[in-house]
This record gives sequence, C-alpha cells and structure tokens, in this order.
Amino acid sequence: MDCRVVVEAAVPVYDVETEDEAIRIAISKTGDMLNPDLNYVEIRMGTRVTPGGEELLPAFIAADEALVALELEMTVFNVEQEEHATRIARKEIGQRLEHIPLKLLSVTPIDEEPTEQEGLSEFDDFSEGS
Repeated sequence: MDCRVVVEAAVPVYDVETEDEAIRIAISKTGDMLNPDLNYVEIRMGTRVTPGGEELLPAFIAADEALVALELEMTVFNVEQEEHATRIARKEIGQRLEHIPLKLLSVTPIDEEPTEQEGLSEFDDFSEGS
C-alpha cells in the first residue's frame, strides 16, 4: 500500500517585519533543509483558525521573529499500515528539520489504479472463452 502523509511544521524565522516575508523565508529555509535528499516533499503554507472560525495567515510575528506553520506532504511507498507510513515520513522529514516540531495532520492511502497489463489480461481471458 502507498500512503500520502501530511505533517505540520512550526518553522522559526528571524528578523522579519511582515507575515508575507516570514512565509517566504520559512518556505525557502525548509526547502533548503530538505533538498536535495527529499526534493519530492511538497511544501505549502499551513492554516490557522481562530476559535471563532476566522482564517489567519500561517505566520505569527512578535519582536521581529516569526513562527510559521507549514504543511509538508510526502508519499510513502510499499507500507503495510498507515502507522508505518507515518513513522517513515516523520523520521525522514524530522532528520532534516532539526529542532523543528512536527505534528501529523493526515495519512491517506492512495488507491491503486488497475494497470494496463491487468486490463489486457481481462481482455485475453474474454477472447479465449469465445
């Protein structure tokens, strides 16, 4: 089974003035830490919501320092359980993002589509029966 795993990372950024600047720097910094070994990990802005349901930017700034929520998504192949996929993703990403906390957001099994070969074998079985 293959799984798509999404984790949230809290990335610290220093000497910033705006949320947009903090987000850009956090994405760049995270990309630098993951590349070239994990260049297949997708990096996206995370989401933050107030208790009232209002959406906020994923960056919080205080004293020219920011904490930015990013979502990191990777596909883990050939696992038997979702828990195994989670452990692999957290280990691979966590080794490269030292001192950055990670939180599991979701694990989604990827449906395996029938291959062309399977379709041909069904056709072959049909033609043999006639």
